[in-house]
Amino acid sequence: MNVLITGASGGIGYELAKLLARDHYNLVLVARSADKLAQVASELQPHGVTVKTIALDLAQIPAPKFLFDRLHSEGVAVDILINNAGFGAFGEFAKMREEEILGQIQLNVTALTELTRLFLPPMFERRSGRIMNIASTAAFQPGPLMAVYYATKAYVLSFSEAIANELRGSGVTVTCFCPGATHTGFAKRAGSENSRLFKQVGAMSAEKVARDGYRALLSGRTVAISGAHNWLVAQSVRFAPRKLVTAVSRWVAEKVS
Repeated sequence: MNVLITGASGGIGYELAKLLARDHYNLVLVARSADKLAQVASELQPHGVTVKTIALDLAQIPAPKFLFDRLHSEGVAVDILINNAGFGAFGEFAKMREEEILGQIQLNVTALTELTRLFLPPMFERRSGRIMNIASTAAFQPGPLMAVYYATKAYVLSFSEAIANELRGSGVTVTCFCPGATHTGFAKRAGSENSRLFKQVGAMSAEKVARDGYRALLSGRTVAISGAHNWLVAQSVRFAPRKLVTAVSRWVAEKVS
């Protein structure tokens, strides 16, 4: 079976690749850095699986279709799609650069949606396949100081739940996986590594998060949250006043010395 993982050069995507290689899945790994992908591929080769690497910036508008067409032309049928690529940016929306705003939407929402649209129909025709979209516990509440990122993850959650319902009985499952704060390169790129969330609340290891996601993917769960603490927080926001939820979300995101 062939598994396509985006954002596979580090963090959760890298840890998922290791788990899948261990279980003898062939891999197609996509990320921006060819050098990092080559290093990951060399690590996974001892498992005896095929590892194809494609250096591609999925935030570029033509990239998802280019990726699909390339794999189709090479006769690679994707049995499992893991939409893991994504990024966030810290700061007040009014002061954020346009490229940061639109880049988040393009990668976290548009590319994920297009990849799903492209790779889902062949799965549907085969009546077999799995899709896992990586969202975040950010999907469950507004996020002042990371407003666009939180909104994109809310989209991923809603989109995934809807198409999972549409695909009932088709042989294809859709899982929305929602990690909380995780020790990856995400926080540094986002500029949120000094937030209360990472400094005081704490983050999970990428290895543990990936194991949770892997189990959710294989079991076909529609929504999975990594970590009991994160599950409790996600549930609690359903009952608290929205202004309170938003205020707490901002407090957690604020930087501390």
